[in-house]
Amino acid sequence: MAAIWQQVLAVDARCDFEEDPRAQGARGHRRSVSRGSYQLQAQMNRAVYDERPPGSLVPTSVAEASRAMAGDTTLSENYAFAGMHHIFDQHVDSAVPRLQFANDDKHLLACCSLDGTLSIMTLSPPPPTVKVTLKGHAGPVTDFAWSLSNDIIVSTSKDGTLRIWNTEDGRCIREVADPEGSELLCCTFQPMNNNLTVVSPNAKVQQSQEVGNSKHHLQVVNISTGKKVKGGSSKLTGRVLSLSFDAPGRILWAGDDRGSIFSFLFDMATGKLTKAKRLVVNEGSPISSISARSWISREARDPSLLVNTCVNKLLLYRVVDNEGTLQLKRSFPIQHGSQPLHSIFCPLMSFRQGACVVTGSEDACVYFFDVERNTKAIVNKLQGHSGPVLDVSFNCDESLLASSDATGMVIIWRREQK
Repeated sequence: MAAIWQQVLAVDARCDFEEDPRAQGARGHRRSVSRGSYQLQAQMNRAVYDERPPGSLVPTSVAEASRAMAGDTTLSENYAFAGMHHIFDQHVDSAVPRLQFANDDKHLLACCSLDGTLSIMTLSPPPPTVKVTLKGHAGPVTDFAWSLSNDIIVSTSKDGTLRIWNTEDGRCIREVADPEGSELLCCTFQPMNNNLTVVSPNAKVQQSQEVGNSKHHLQVVNISTGKKVKGGSSKLTGRVLSLSFDAPGRILWAGDDRGSIFSFLFDMATGKLTKAKRLVVNEGSPISSISARSWISREARDPSLLVNTCVNKLLLYRVVDNEGTLQLKRSFPIQHGSQPLHSIFCPLMSFRQGACVVTGSEDACVYFFDVERNTKAIVNKLQGHSGPVLDVSFNCDESLLASSDATGMVIIWRREQK
């Protein structure tokens, strides 16, 4: 157990640029990110790249280094997929709300299901198979996260428990129950402290009870002791549906079912949460997904947030200060009115001319958007699901993309070989 807690859990950096083995040279030596203010980071990058368009977030057409590393191909060529590599249907008839490739791994994938289980799948050697099924939750599994070394998974459920699993044999290492039996809807690890995870206990609302009286808050939990961290809780306006830390772990964003995104300052020494900013995206429209990206590199200068909310749009925000204040940069049309859709940044976009984001949609399609294009931003569209696509995940080298839907189907898409 001691070895497990020595890991640094970086859940939100899903094959992020800092984690890419080609960027870091060797596994275990992560590219560091400045812990200074976001204003200073942005100023430093602007000073070097003043020739780029004002407000630009991503590598531009003059980014020769990135173009060379990407082979000078277009985004459409980079994200062309030849077809389906495999279909998993072990969770058929129960929605699969989340799935994620293991960190720095091409062939290991996990997903959770509303049937109360999680699956760990291996895609190589062929044929693709379900390696192990994680059983123990007494209710729908709402969220999960890989450890950095991929030997444990943490999951949350509507049964009011957080569970820690051994990914090799499927054993439940620890169960942490909410003292009040509240549903746990999402979770994320503090990137720089492996013992701490943030969960969102949400009390069930009775028909006779006002929504405002329901418990809607965040809680920092020490998963090695199962105890709440003193000062590590904060109340929101609604049920917390999505969470994301910035790369240094100093800012946490939380999205609720009433259309608000809150930013919190996280005290690295104590685990205390301090509420900083609130943005009402659209009153009454649930925030189903938040994904943070530092975007600090030679050719990209502003930290950003990718947001799914039920307004039929995918939203891209710029983080403008060290309190997590958000400024809308772009929006992309998708069908999103009620389902808990998720989106991701493409893991290798810092090496591209331009950059892409990928999202699910209620029209049963997967969409790729170029964040630099002012018109015709759709780079690719994948069709094959029979229900709303809820989540998407790339493996670390972008050779495979996984997507899951509301019918329980998981599709693995193979990138076209040039």
